[in-house]
Amino acid sequence: MKKLLLYSFTCLSLAALLASCSSKGGNSSSKTGIPYADRKSKNNQSGAFAVATQYKRAPGPGLIPIEGGVLVVGGSAIEVPGVEPNIYNYKRQVTVPSFYMDETEVSNTDWLEYLHWIRYNYPEDREFYYNELPDTLVWRRALSYNEPYVDNYLRHPAYRDYPVVGVSWEQASRYCEWRTSRANEFILREKGILTDYKTLAGNGKGNTAATTAAATPKPDKPFNTDAYLNGQYDDKGKNAPIDYNTRSGAATTTAGTATAATGGKNNQPRRTATLEDGVIMQPYRLPTEAEWEYAALGLIGNTEYENINQNKIYPWNGLGVSSAKKKTRGMIQANFKRAPGDYMGVGGSLNDKGDLTVPVIQYTPNDFGLYNMAGNVNEWVNDVYRTGTFTDADAFNPYRGNYFTNKKLEDSQSGKIALDKYGNPIKENAYAGRKQTWAEKQAQAKRSDSISKSTDPQSPIAATSYQADQRGYRDRQNILLNEEGVTLVNDKSRVYKGGSWNDMAYWLNPATRRFMQQDESSAEVGFRCAMTMLGAPEISTAGKRSFKNPPQKPYRVSRGK
Repeated sequence: MKKLLLYSFTCLSLAALLASCSSKGGNSSSKTGIPYADRKSKNNQSGAFAVATQYKRAPGPGLIPIEGGVLVVGGSAIEVPGVEPNIYNYKRQVTVPSFYMDETEVSNTDWLEYLHWIRYNYPEDREFYYNELPDTLVWRRALSYNEPYVDNYLRHPAYRDYPVVGVSWEQASRYCEWRTSRANEFILREKGILTDYKTLAGNGKGNTAATTAAATPKPDKPFNTDAYLNGQYDDKGKNAPIDYNTRSGAATTTAGTATAATGGKNNQPRRTATLEDGVIMQPYRLPTEAEWEYAALGLIGNTEYENINQNKIYPWNGLGVSSAKKKTRGMIQANFKRAPGDYMGVGGSLNDKGDLTVPVIQYTPNDFGLYNMAGNVNEWVNDVYRTGTFTDADAFNPYRGNYFTNKKLEDSQSGKIALDKYGNPIKENAYAGRKQTWAEKQAQAKRSDSISKSTDPQSPIAATSYQADQRGYRDRQNILLNEEGVTLVNDKSRVYKGGSWNDMAYWLNPATRRFMQQDESSAEVGFRCAMTMLGAPEISTAGKRSFKNPPQKPYRVSRGK
């Protein structure tokens, strides 16, 4: 009888253990039954597999979620006599995945923060600072008195919340990269995964902070997300992830350093966070043209059960540019040029309350919660310009601009990536369009090393069968030339959208598109950032119909005979 009771208890205990191993995950493997390693487990051993079971996604600072869906690109375009339909009004149904986008345009204060960081971290590098200065001369006109804007628009507090202008596509892209590392560093230090700011400042209790700061080697370059993920930024805070895979007797120096840096509770070795931990954000970037048009149109407010009850011409409802609401009836809903020479209306009753630009938070946001998606300034998007982009690009997440690259390796054996003098990864042309075999990878490493030592760019050793430049993929457009025979459209021509303070209402339509060279800038062009959303596309399930997931069932335990 005792044997039977003991046997039953054992089976029930095993069943209870396996019950947590659902096909949808949990704290144990659904395929092996082995518990995952975590801080709460008492039986963690070396070689344990850690899984981020508590991951919850959230937008980065300044971003709001945009739930994706079907978009008819060019579907909102206004038919204008004399405007070629293929350039502006080509209509095609595509799907845009969910993503995040900045609530507002990047402001002068945001850019001055970038410049301050450069000056503080690289005080002697005047070239770096100069290259990131906006071109304030974009305000200068031969027959207009705009010198006050040349001198004051970027820096004077009167314009601190106004959109930054005079920024090229290239500068905007570099800002996105800088913002990615700064936002990730802030999150990691606030969580204590990196040494926290208080400890770095030496403000801890007693001598603990000073001792910890001394025990943690200070990297010679500022934090960079890619370098950190590759293990090339050695900084472990008190809440850095526990390293369950340190073999006994190995890496004692590293483990000892980590213990000293974390306060040494239980003498548990620490490691840097990885992508699998779910604490590193995706990169900030410029939005694709399709993303921008989808977000600007904001049809989510007019949609119920997949039925769009009212289309739009602008980011707001209605056929006109003025408000139809009782309290704001007749007021202009964006900052643009109402008629030739009319930038702001009549004194005493200014129609859009702005002569040039206006603050980044002004007027009513669209149904996604985005401000100034029409007017104020045009905005750079990521795409290379071609008239036939939407006839050629894929129907899912269409984009033209891919130029595939790899992070250059400094040491192919250790996997250490090469960094420039600012700590950013050096990029080089992608090696292949598929995963290479191990033998191909080793041969490529030798070939790359030989190429770097070769002085002849036409050497056969430099030849590659893979072409990473996809910007002209399926490009059937003839090269456009002006009257002097100069190329107008090439791989450096980038799209901008949205209309500006100096544009007529036609350009406020989200489907319209123009282009400028990526190294050029204008007083009428600014930008905002976007970020890829990972995981399920649905943002909120509240009030929405859905299938009920079946309850978790324990695995059956066979008693045998």
